[in-house]
Amino acid sequence: MALLKHGSAHKDWDCGSTAFQGDEMNDAQAYDIILAPVITEKSTEASENNQVIFKVAKTASKPDIKAAIERIFSVEVKAVNTLNRKGKNKRFKGIKGKQADMKKAIVTLKDGQTIDITTGL
Repeated sequence: MALLKHGSAHKDWDCGSTAFQGDEMNDAQAYDIILAPVITEKSTEASENNQVIFKVAKTASKPDIKAAIERIFSVEVKAVNTLNRKGKNKRFKGIKGKQADMKKAIVTLKDGQTIDITTGL
């Protein structure tokens, strides 16, 4: 077992990911990774470049996301980019609150492939 920066230990480079090594992912596991599509003005503009944006599980890795998208929608994925958005501090009627942190995946599909996210997951 080797040590990474900041003293965190790992075993076989797993680092807590939900990678499905050896076994093929089933539908339930795929739906646990892909939580919801993100439907905003920015995601609509991204769809013109053959990209689709999804809210994903915080522990999901890029290979997991790619496998889940290909399994659920039967499409070929060209690339997956991820980002972690920190939750914002908000006030509602004078009460302080915090939105939850979220992880988003920007999935680029191969040419000729499409996903209709209006039908739902």
